[in-house]
Amino acid sequence: MASDSDVTIPSKIKAWVYAERGNPADVLKLVPDVGVPEIKEDQVLVKVVAASLNPVDFKRALGFFKDIDSPPPIVPGYDVAGVVVKVGDQVKKFKVGDEVYGDINEKALDHPKQHGTLAEYTAVEERLLALKPKNLSFIEAASLPLAIETAYEGLERARFSPGKSILVLGGAGGVGTLVIQLAKEVFGASRVAATSSTGKLELLKSLGADLAIDYTKENFEDLPEKFDVVYDAVGQSERAVRAVKEGGSVVTIAGAATPPAVLFILTSNGSVLEKLNPFLESQKIKPVIDPKGTFPFSQAPEAFSYLQTGRVTGKVVIHPIA
Repeated sequence: MASDSDVTIPSKIKAWVYAERGNPADVLKLVPDVGVPEIKEDQVLVKVVAASLNPVDFKRALGFFKDIDSPPPIVPGYDVAGVVVKVGDQVKKFKVGDEVYGDINEKALDHPKQHGTLAEYTAVEERLLALKPKNLSFIEAASLPLAIETAYEGLERARFSPGKSILVLGGAGGVGTLVIQLAKEVFGASRVAATSSTGKLELLKSLGADLAIDYTKENFEDLPEKFDVVYDAVGQSERAVRAVKEGGSVVTIAGAATPPAVLFILTSNGSVLEKLNPFLESQKIKPVIDPKGTFPFSQAPEAFSYLQTGRVTGKVVIHPIA
């Protein structure tokens, strides 16, 4: 018997839904009467305040991994920041009224939930959530979970450790902006290099990059300097392996991996967020949201189209929800 406290939860809610796969701008429909998801005993119901988009959202809609996806109709969205309005019987960490954030899909590509975060309410396992850092807005918190967990777990996978050097490909993107900061502030990198287009080089430096490489003017793999780790957030592992030192490691989160590079796919975990919350609260790590990157709920299709340009700096967030 889940406890509702005094919160009134509607029986029908608004959500963005696609009934068939295709380009999000064509297939997404705003549905006014979606059922509120039932919570299981290890889940909480979250009133969504903000949700962010990730490339996996449009790749999923386009059918890139339809063989291992849940069947449509699908409410897209992995990232959420919101307020707990109901808790399952076995939930220990959270109570009604808690402000939380997280990536609601434990396995990024293996049957992600049919009911995601582009809805007024969503159900999520407590182990995937953490309390929202007090100093962050819901918009900032929503921008983080999938990207910061991917950044952190990818660095762990590469066995990154204090004193090592790293090259980040795609340093101005959702994951790259966080890899730069985590490498420096959490993992103790001796040197951080990162690539971006000309207009974003200053951003890379402001996030802690010692060397900002303009990929429109030079090929990173032709530089004399080689790195202990290359974190490929753009899908260029063939080139990435030419920039790593002998015995170093290359992780890629996009496309196929050219050995010795390894492809890394996130398993979402709220404990990573809990571990990083002190760095967010002390502002050693800062969320990066695109200057044009906050879209109201009614403009979710436009937000997808903007993300699909591949030119976004940091993250795109949907707020307010309703």
